[in-house]
Amino acid sequence: MARSSLVDDVAEALLSQIVSGALPIGGALPSEAELCEKHGVSRVTVREAIKTLAAQRVVDVQRGRGTFVLPHSAWTGLEAVLRATAFGADDGRASLQLIEVRRMIETGAAALAAERRSDDELAQLEECVEGMRAAHAADDLAMFVEHDIRFHDVILRATGNVFVAVLFEPLARVMRAKREQTSAVRVIQEHAIEQHGLVLAALRSGDADAARRAMDAHMTQTAQDLEHLVLGRAGE
Repeated sequence: MARSSLVDDVAEALLSQIVSGALPIGGALPSEAELCEKHGVSRVTVREAIKTLAAQRVVDVQRGRGTFVLPHSAWTGLEAVLRATAFGADDGRASLQLIEVRRMIETGAAALAAERRSDDELAQLEECVEGMRAAHAADDLAMFVEHDIRFHDVILRATGNVFVAVLFEPLARVMRAKREQTSAVRVIQEHAIEQHGLVLAALRSGDADAARRAMDAHMTQTAQDLEHLVLGRAGE
C-alpha cells in the first residue's frame, strides 16, 4: 500500500499544475510511467494520487484513453475549487465571492456566539481588538492580520458547534492571503478595528439579532473597502 503522505504529495503537485494551467483543462495528464519518474514514486502511489483527484472530479480517468483534466465547474472538492478560484485571473471577483460566503456563515455564527460565548471567549475577543489597535499603531501588518483572524476564529469556536469551524477551515486558509491584501491599506485597518469593536459589543450584549446585524455590517464594510480601496472600483 502506498504511504498516504506520498500520495498526498503527488496529488498536491498535480493539483498545483492543474490550477496554474501547466496541465490545462481538457488536457491529458502525463502517463503513469512519466509521473513515477518525475515524482520518484511507485505506480501504486501515482494511481492513488489520481484516485484522490478523480474523487473530487478534478480529473476523469478514461480506461484505455488516459486521465483528463475536467473544467472547474465539475470540481466537487472545496480545497480544489478554492485554489482554482484564488488563482484565477479575476482575483477581485474571487475575493468578493469569498466575502459573500463569509457573510452567509459568519453572520449566523455571530448570532449563535452571542448566546453561547463564555466570559473567557469575550476576554479573548477583547484582546484581539486591542491587538489590532496596537498593530495598527505600530504599522505591523502581520500582527494585525493575526489578531483579525484570531478574532473570527474565537467567534466560530464560541458557537459551540463543532461543524462550523471544520466547514470554515478550508476558506480560512485562502482568506489569509486576502486579508493581507486588504489590510495593507491603513484606512481599511481603521474600518476593521471599528467594525470588530461593534461586533464585540453586540456579542457582549448577548443579543443574537444585534450580533448578526453587526457582523453583516462588518462584511458590508469589508466588501466596500475591497471594491473602492483595493480594486479601484469607486467610479463604477
